[in-house]
Amino acid sequence: MASLKKLRGEHCLNVFISYELKSRLGELAQKYDRTTADIVRAVLKIGIPMMEGISEAEEIMMREYIDLFRKLRQVRQLKE
Repeated sequence: MASLKKLRGEHCLNVFISYELKSRLGELAQKYDRTTADIVRAVLKIGIPMMEGISEAEEIMMREYIDLFRKLRQVRQLKE
């Protein structure tokens, strides 16, 4: 694996969010005595695998739906 050269600021990400979301993140930070940045990092670490799983599940669901549709079409053609 190629070595990663870390540049200053390269790991930063600026994201615009709603006031409501910012407020919720701030409330979580206060509740758990953490910084807002800590909460955002935790949410991202937890959320990324969840989104990957959801994406994979959607792909499987679409394949299954297409297969089911094809089978139904074949049954319909056999009846005709």
